[in-house]
Amino acid sequence: MAVPKRKTSKARRDTRRSSVWKLEAPALVTCPNCGEYKLAHRACKNCGMYKGRAVLNVEA
Repeated sequence: MAVPKRKTSKARRDTRRSSVWKLEAPALVTCPNCGEYKLAHRACKNCGMYKGRAVLNVEA
């Protein structure tokens, strides 16, 4: 069974782990109907439109 010859330092261990957990802001696009920002490929929470048709009932 393979066993590490030397102890991995905390700096080497943490630099390896740090590159995986970078956070990114979600990509927002403007709704073509009302102009509000929304998540891509999702219905607009403000007007309820998706791909040019109403899919949500939004109280005005």
